[in-house]
This record gives sequence, C-alpha cells and structure tokens, in this order.
Amino acid sequence: MFLSVFDVFKIGIGPSSSHTMGPMVAAGRFLDDLAAGTWPRAVRARPAAITVSLHGSLAFTGIGHGSDRAIILGLAGEHPKTIDPDAMDTIIATIRETGKVAPPGHPPYRFRPAVDLVLDKTVPLPGHPNGMQFSAWDGDGQLLLRRIYYSVGGGFVVTAEELDAVRTASPADQDVPWPFADAAEMLAMAQGSGLSIAAMKRANEEARLSRSRLNRQLDEVWNTMSGCIDRGMGRSGELPGGLRVKRRAAAIHAQLAEKWQRNEIDPLMANDWLSLFAMAVNEENAAGGRVVTAPTNGAAGVIPAVLRYAVQFNAGTGDEAIRDFLLTAAAIGGIIKHRASISGAEVGCQGEVGSASAMAAAGLCAIMGGTPAQVENAAEIALEHHLGMTCDPVGGLVQIPCIERNAFGAVKAVTAASLALKGDGTHAVPLDACIETMRQTGHDMNEKYKETSLGGLAVNVVAC
Repeated sequence: MFLSVFDVFKIGIGPSSSHTMGPMVAAGRFLDDLAAGTWPRAVRARPAAITVSLHGSLAFTGIGHGSDRAIILGLAGEHPKTIDPDAMDTIIATIRETGKVAPPGHPPYRFRPAVDLVLDKTVPLPGHPNGMQFSAWDGDGQLLLRRIYYSVGGGFVVTAEELDAVRTASPADQDVPWPFADAAEMLAMAQGSGLSIAAMKRANEEARLSRSRLNRQLDEVWNTMSGCIDRGMGRSGELPGGLRVKRRAAAIHAQLAEKWQRNEIDPLMANDWLSLFAMAVNEENAAGGRVVTAPTNGAAGVIPAVLRYAVQFNAGTGDEAIRDFLLTAAAIGGIIKHRASISGAEVGCQGEVGSASAMAAAGLCAIMGGTPAQVENAAEIALEHHLGMTCDPVGGLVQIPCIERNAFGAVKAVTAASLALKGDGTHAVPLDACIETMRQTGHDMNEKYKETSLGGLAVNVVAC
C-alpha cells in the first residue's frame, strides 16, 4: 500500500479529478492499448472508430463536471498535467466538427461525440460508481477491443483487475522502509524510530526518487498550488456552466489587501484569508484551470489555503517546512484512501473535503512543532467533524456548495491543528476508527447524496 506523495498530489485541470482528470487519463490508457495492438492476433483488421460510454456518477454529473470534454481531449492525446487550458475549446470544437480524433502516433479514428459518447444512466458498472467503457471497431463495424476503467478519486484510474489488487494490497508487499497501512502502525513506527511522520514519508519516497528530485517535485506541487491561488485572486466574472455563479475571490482580496496595508486589526482576518485562498483555488477549478488534486479537485482548495496561510502568517514556514507539510498531508491522505475512500461518488463529500481537511490539519500541526501523536489527533479532529457530509453539487457543477465548502474545510483544519497542539496527543477517538466510520457512513449513504445531483441541494435549489 505505497501511495507516493505524487499519487496524492497530481497536477491537472478542473473541475473534477474523478470526473475530468480521470476520464482523460482513461482515454489515454485506451490509446496505449490500441497502439500496442492488444486485440486477438487472428484479427487482421485495424481500428477505425472509437465509442465510449460513461456510467454511474459519471453519467449523472458528467456534463457539469466536464467528463464529456475530458474524454474528447484524452482521445486527442492530451494529458491533464500538460494540456494548455486555453487550447481546450479549440481542440474540442475541431473534433466535434470533423468527427475524428488524431492523437499523436495513431491514425485518425472516427469519433463523433454526439453519437459515439454515451452517458448511460441506466446500467452501472460493478466495480465503482465512476465507470467508463471504451470500444474500438474496424471499418466494417466489428468489435476489436473493449476496456472498462474506473475513476476511483483523485485522478486515479484502474481496471477491474487493478481495482481488486489495490483493495487487497498489503503494506508488507511494498519495498519501503516504513510501510504503514494505518495510523496505528504509523504512530508505532514513529515512536520506535524517533522519526517524524514527514521523515518516514520522505524515506519511503527516497526509496524510489533521489532527494533532489523529490524536493524539486514537491516544490513544483507547491508552486502550482500557490500560483492557482494567485490566479484565482486576480480574476472576476461569472463561472461557466449556467448557474451564473460570480467569482468572489478578487473582490475579497482587494478588501483584505486594503486592510492589510492600513495595519487594520480585524478579529476575522485569519478566517477571511483562509477562506479567500480556498475559494480562489476552487473558483479556478470550477473554471477548468490548472489545479493540484489535494486529494481531489473538488477539495483542491483546502490544503493550499492552509499552507499559504502558514506561509503568510508564520515567518518560519520556509521551503523545508512546506515540503514537510506536503509529506505529512500525503501520509494521512494515503491512509484514508487505502482504508476508506477519497471519492465523493463512493462516500460523499466527507471523503473529499473531509479528507483534505484532515490532511491539512496534520500538515499544519507537524510544521508547528506537533508530535506524531498530536499530528494524528489533528487529522482525526478535522475528519470527525466532516462525517456524514453529502456530495450534492447543484447542476452537477463543482460550484455550489463546493467552493464555500473548501473555505470551511480550511478553517476546520486550522482549528483542529490548534486544538491538537494544545493537548498531549491522547484522545478518545483514534484516527483509524474515524476513517472506518467514514467508510461505513459512505457505504450506508443513499446514492442520491453521492455525486449524482439527484438529492440534497441539487434538487432543492432552482437554477436560474
């Protein structure tokens, strides 16, 4: 059960890691299979056309989350980390007009999005609520290759076989120095070694990467997060999608910057800056901009907000502290993903913003001098107070209540870290018990509250 920090923090585009980044990655995997010629050897024909069907949550909220656009871009050979967000509309328009995709290294394939991309709301796929089926056909309409992929949260894409392997993986099978699979093992290893959680996570990463490369990639993650905050604070106007939601971050930033310059004391200032940073990120995400899954796009604002808050208000938060924050947060996020889920379609928003808040609380507690026990306590406090949170995006868009929800997740994270630092690490509810409670709650939660937009705010708010 080794999840790299770069599995948890992936650079990509909005508005959703599971519904946008995941489908784009899945399309790329299918192209790789086509390039490898994995259909039966007896078949001499070559693929001439591609069809795709989206199932479960992907079908119900795919349009609002940009899943259809992601499939088109992925089949064009684009990748979430490298695609130019400003070029996406042109690429999609060309494919819709020509009815063909021509990814690099491939012949052109017929792909007519209006016909060949189906949102199937009637037939769920068995492995996960976010299922996709890709098919390749020859010129005579004979099926050559069919693949099913699942987007399991945070941009992770797996086949059915890989999904089973992930669920049954044992940390003992991983060649890393500190193979903890849960928080109890993590604390025991920290106590036995005298290492911090960040130091153990670093040692695990350095079993695969050099220290210099690890630091460069951590810095790239933070620079992308911070740059997203800056872009979000500088842009105004309405977000796409039809809800006519106005960007607020730029106006809030102008107000706070003015108070900052006047040295005006405001008891709400800390919360205001936290909320601003989180909303700036999630407004960018809603607009399809460059973001980092943390651990998902829907929760992408919490961790950057808390870390930017630490940088701005704590002079001691330098490069090493930023890296330790990210490593600690990734350790907690890996445990949550392994023991439960970070997918809103699987467990509701408790798995997205709740997990992000727990990760941010842990990271902040760590760089503020917290012991491993206090760090685990901080994560538990933050996650506990998101239990039961539904995922019911209005209009299937990652806007209402998602943008403000990230602000509250950031505030809860700071509060949790502060409470944990004022204790000695002992507490009544272990983090592992809280994670298991989240898993059970998600399992029991009605499907209409798990990223289908069939319940909650999604049906009780009239879109104008």
